[in-house]
Amino acid sequence: MKILVTGAAGFIGSHTSLLLLGRGDQVVGLDNLNDYYDVQLKLDRLARLTPHENFRFVKMDVADREGMAKLFAEEKFDRVIHLAAQAGVRYSLQNPHAYIDSNLVGFTNILEGCRHSKVQHLVYASSSSVYGGNTKMPFSEHDSVDHPVSLYAATKKANELMAHTYSHLFNLPTTGLRFFTVYGPWGRPDMALFLFTKAILEGRPIDVFNHGKMKRDFTYIDDIVQGVVRTMDRVAEPDPNYDSNSPDPARGKAPYRVFNIGNNNPVELMGFIGAIEDALGQQAQKNFLPLQDGDVPATYADTDTLNEWTGFVPATPVSEGIGRFIEWYRSYYKV
Repeated sequence: MKILVTGAAGFIGSHTSLLLLGRGDQVVGLDNLNDYYDVQLKLDRLARLTPHENFRFVKMDVADREGMAKLFAEEKFDRVIHLAAQAGVRYSLQNPHAYIDSNLVGFTNILEGCRHSKVQHLVYASSSSVYGGNTKMPFSEHDSVDHPVSLYAATKKANELMAHTYSHLFNLPTTGLRFFTVYGPWGRPDMALFLFTKAILEGRPIDVFNHGKMKRDFTYIDDIVQGVVRTMDRVAEPDPNYDSNSPDPARGKAPYRVFNIGNNNPVELMGFIGAIEDALGQQAQKNFLPLQDGDVPATYADTDTLNEWTGFVPATPVSEGIGRFIEWYRSYYKV
């Protein structure tokens, strides 16, 4: 198939592109290479993709309306995996417009491109952040998510609503994936594992928020991309049992689905830090702090629905995943 992967220089996008190329798909990778974090890391991820004859890179911002329309019209993609977004909860407190441009305007351009060029299936990144103020655990796609606690989360919830509209009006099959704390080699430098590893190796203290009482459903990158590609392969369908008197937020009369994609096994932050210390053979100096604005104390994914739909079951224990990340980090940064 010919597949557009947006955010192809990103953490999940580059790994997903590699998996698709490895099985023989043709991939057009799109990224704007912005400087939200180290551009060199993005270029080095791309360098793993460019040797493949079935890969072509396009430098473009998804918010570029004319450019995106032209790309879709010329390329005639079979399927689209949309991972490009302005990420990060805390950054949305400082720079809200970046989230509107990328996550709302950009997503509209993706939907319009898919609609007009008759794309068979759009898979897009949502986020566990949409659960916001929910306290019922594990988080289920079938529960309401109407209380986001960050603008980032609100844009991701908006993406799900926008996708449903296009599925309903234009019969465009769409599947949203609510990612739960993805980690692993080639990861994002603004994520906890990266920040903790760097600080510990440099002998600096690490900031431990919510006094270490955070819980996260850490999901290893190889597991995530398997889930993404399996989801892309099974095109969203209308739910024949959908009941409009008791609507399910994760499905509908339209070809629309939303799934959690996580590890289904929450780990306390102190346990996560302990696994990093074990892998590094070094203790961390800890600076205990309260919960930050926009953060949630715990995430825990109910992944039964995705498992039923695709057979996806994450298989990598946190200790093993952290070990692989540390090995990559030492090699990449020559530490």
